[in-house]
Amino acid sequence: MIRINHPAAASSSCCSTTAPSPEIADTGRQNLLAVAGEEAAICPVMGGTAKKESAEVAGLYRDFEGNRYWFCCAGCGPAFDADPAKYAA
Repeated sequence: MIRINHPAAASSSCCSTTAPSPEIADTGRQNLLAVAGEEAAICPVMGGTAKKESAEVAGLYRDFEGNRYWFCCAGCGPAFDADPAKYAA
């Protein structure tokens, strides 16, 4: 098993509510998770970035009371389903 002990690596993930670490963001590296040309949305469950087109293809969205909500990962859909009013507020 590989463990990452670098504090910058531990501070961000696809479902993180924290901003990327400046140690990583300021290196000039290309963000390989960004999808050019796709409109982004904020996941209502975890606060991560959801790329709308990719999320729809993967089924990572829900419609609730006339609005569409996109999710950053597969775990957010069931959480939203459990209490949509909480996350839609």
